[in-house]
Parts: sequence; structure tokens; C-alpha cells
Amino acid sequence: MEKKSGISADEPQEWLKKVLTKKELGHIKFNYFRKGLLSLNVDSSSWLYSLNLQKESLLEKLKKCSSEIKEIRLRIGEVK
Repeated sequence: MEKKSGISADEPQEWLKKVLTKKELGHIKFNYFRKGLLSLNVDSSSWLYSLNLQKESLLEKLKKCSSEIKEIRLRIGEVK
């Protein structure tokens, strides 16, 4: 299924694999990517805090994968 932005759901997941460690990837789940906003679910408040501390550096690394990324939104949610 093609999204309006022309980016498949697989692409943001590939970007995340390039910039996050395996351990970090185990605690997050791609939610959606729309209008430059990458939304991720995190499985606990401690991981939410940890990833929020890294948010700016993550954003810079992700921008190297795609210039369309403008913001990262992290929230506690289901990760499976």
C-alpha cells in the first residue's frame, strides 16, 4: 500500500536499523511516518527517557538516511 508521501512503511524501519542498536530496536516499534514526522512507540518509561536524551543525535543520523524527516515523536505504547 502506497502512502501519500510516496514512502513505503518498510523504509522508515530500514532507517531505524541503520541508526539504532539491536538492543534499542527491541524496545521500539515504528508507528507511522507522515509529513516529516516519524512516530515511534517505546515499551517503557525508562526507554522513553533514554531515547529522548538521544533524540537530537538520532534526528541528525536519520536525516542522513532521508531528508524528509523533520521530527521524531516518541510515546509509550505496545511494542511487538
